[in-house]
Amino acid sequence: MSEIENNNSESNIENKTKKWSEVKGENSWTLFKVIAELVEGFEVLNKLNPCVSIFGSARTKPDDPFYKLAAEIAKKCVDEGFGVITGGGPGIMEAANKGAFLNNGLSVGLNIDLPFEQFHNPYIEPSRILHHRYFFVRKVMFVKYAQAFVVCPGGFGTLDELFEVLTLIQTKKILPVPVILVGVKYWSGLKQWIIDVMLNEYNNISEKDIDLIPVTDDPDEVVSIIHNFYDGSDSIHCIKQNYEL
Repeated sequence: MSEIENNNSESNIENKTKKWSEVKGENSWTLFKVIAELVEGFEVLNKLNPCVSIFGSARTKPDDPFYKLAAEIAKKCVDEGFGVITGGGPGIMEAANKGAFLNNGLSVGLNIDLPFEQFHNPYIEPSRILHHRYFFVRKVMFVKYAQAFVVCPGGFGTLDELFEVLTLIQTKKILPVPVILVGVKYWSGLKQWIIDVMLNEYNNISEKDIDLIPVTDDPDEVVSIIHNFYDGSDSIHCIKQNYEL
C-alpha cells in the first residue's frame, strides 16, 4: 500500500471514530472532589461505634407498616448495642433514623444530592450527616462501617445497594456480614427467581449464595440473626471493612 493510500485509510478510520460531544477539562477536579468526600466520610465515621445499615424506599409514608417496622428494627438494633446508618432521607431512611434517635442511639445519615425525593430527615444530629455528590462514595461509607445490612422494600436504589453488598461478600472483597431482607411478600418473588433462574436454570451463582439473604417480617428475628452472627457476645467485637476501591 502506498503512503497516500495508507494516509487515506487512516483518515477514513478517523472519520468513523466516535467523538465526545463535549470535551471537559474537569477530570482532575472531579478526582479531588471524590477524595474530599472520602476523607470527610472516613474522618466522621471512624469516630463512631459499630452500626447497622438500613436500606429502603424514600417514598414510604409514615403510615405504611414498613415505616413502623423499620423504626422498630432500628430501636432493637440500638438495644443490641449498634448505631444505625441510613441514606439520611425520608421514607424508610427516616423511620430507621427515628427509631434509633428516639431510643437515644447513634443515628447517622449519608445524604445524597438528588434533583428529587432526597432531603435529610430531622432524626440525625447535624454532626452525623454527610452530604454526598457521588453514589459510589456513599456506598463505600455504607459498607465500610456496617456490621450488618437490613434491606426493607425499596426501588432501584435499594436493589443497587443490596446487590453491591452481596457481590462484595460473594467475591470476598469484604468480610461476611448479615444481609437480611425485611418483607416476605415483597422479597420472596425475587429470592425465588434467584433460586429458580440464576441458580437452578443457569448456574450463575452457588447454592451457598442463597444463604446470604434470609427473608423475614419479624424485627426480633432480624436482631436475632445479627446477634447470633456475632456469637451472642455481650461485648461486640467488630471491625471496619477493608473495602477495596
